[in-house]
Amino acid sequence: MTPTSSAAPPAAPARARALTGIALGYFMVLLDTTVLSVAEPDLARSFGGAGVAGLQWTVTGYTLVFGAALLTAGSVADRYGAHRVFRAAVAAFGLGSLLSALAPSLWALVGLRALLGLAAAGCVPASMAMIARLYPVPAERAKAVAVWAATSGAALVAGPVAGGALTDLAGWRAIFLINAPLAAVTLALTAGAAVRCPRGDRRIDWAAQILACAAVALLTDTLIALGAHSFVHAAWSAGATAVAVCAFAVRERQGHAPVLAPAVLRRPGVPGALLAGAAVNFAMSGVLFVLPLLFQQALGLTPGQIGAALLPMTLPFAVNPLLTGRVVARSGPRPPVLAGLGLLTAGGVAFGAAVWTGASYPLLLTGLVATGFGVSSALPALATLVVTAAPEGAAGVAGGLLNAARQCGATIGVAVTGAFVTVGVPDRGHHGAAYALIAPAVVCAAAAIALARPARRPAR
Repeated sequence: MTPTSSAAPPAAPARARALTGIALGYFMVLLDTTVLSVAEPDLARSFGGAGVAGLQWTVTGYTLVFGAALLTAGSVADRYGAHRVFRAAVAAFGLGSLLSALAPSLWALVGLRALLGLAAAGCVPASMAMIARLYPVPAERAKAVAVWAATSGAALVAGPVAGGALTDLAGWRAIFLINAPLAAVTLALTAGAAVRCPRGDRRIDWAAQILACAAVALLTDTLIALGAHSFVHAAWSAGATAVAVCAFAVRERQGHAPVLAPAVLRRPGVPGALLAGAAVNFAMSGVLFVLPLLFQQALGLTPGQIGAALLPMTLPFAVNPLLTGRVVARSGPRPPVLAGLGLLTAGGVAFGAAVWTGASYPLLLTGLVATGFGVSSALPALATLVVTAAPEGAAGVAGGLLNAARQCGATIGVAVTGAFVTVGVPDRGHHGAAYALIAPAVVCAAAAIALARPARRPAR
């Protein structure tokens, strides 16, 4: 029996209640990726003027563990039952957030953020497998994914606004306290038989998982060291990255339970979708890392004002995924993905031009709107594309691969954009900040070109 088996789905009210809880859990996970962005200046002051590298690690400590652990989290969800994994991860996330609010130092916070990333990894592929179980009909599933994306996308609206307000009111520690009640409500909504998923027999290669996590962490460290001009450190980290990648490749060939799930990767369109997912999160996370620093230094905004300034980018996430879901149900997922990548490319160009000409807000506004509509068009369509293409019983693995690609893209996006930003924060018209904001446009344009190419059918 699998998460996409032919067993009759629960009644409509039970499915709606369960979908709300699943979406709220993802809301909580995404909230933690955005709520901290506007608190960067307060974090730097709180921990004795932490530099860009330290701020990068408070973000990437979460996303790199999140991204790497997602590779195995999908297999764990399929093996032990997606609903069990989801609920355990939500409970751990709530507890970890309370501990993060008590962090005594920057590096203690980085460590706790890494643990939060591990818990978050348990939520996402499990939630996608639960949706596949609740909505076995593809057209209904596309609409459910759209609702899930719209509800969770509201986190990107709430994150900067709530983070800015809470930071202004009580400092950065307050932003971690909101996860505990969210976790409690999520657990209540997902209780009961509606979301129960059967166990599977998928094996898990823990050694390969550790090697994957090490490779992503070392690559991130290399990029951050390059940005800080620590070239000897960067060279050592690059060498270690190469060793970890080679060891992972050997383990994947020799192991009986590959982390990268060849059966999913061979599906037509899936590799391009994974690349697109990485590009979308590269753009979103890179922009959210650089812009708060730019707003604080170049425009003199407070955290609350920074949250308000980011609203044109985050508001589309609350409504656009529902419209995208209808387009996907009617014409398939590829057109919205390509449109989203095109908008992200345009947004990156607008950001770069704005910073180059003195950080004028009208040009920044154009970039914010284009980026918001670009991300909120691409992500729901990508989720539908990958989960629908997954083989029977592999919805959790497929969801894990997509979200692993996305979070790895987010990690590298913060590292690359941060590498263009000199120690401190970007000054008005600083060319490094312009390059940092143009980089996502280049990445998204390349991903659009790759995805637009016809998918190869697997050899018979």
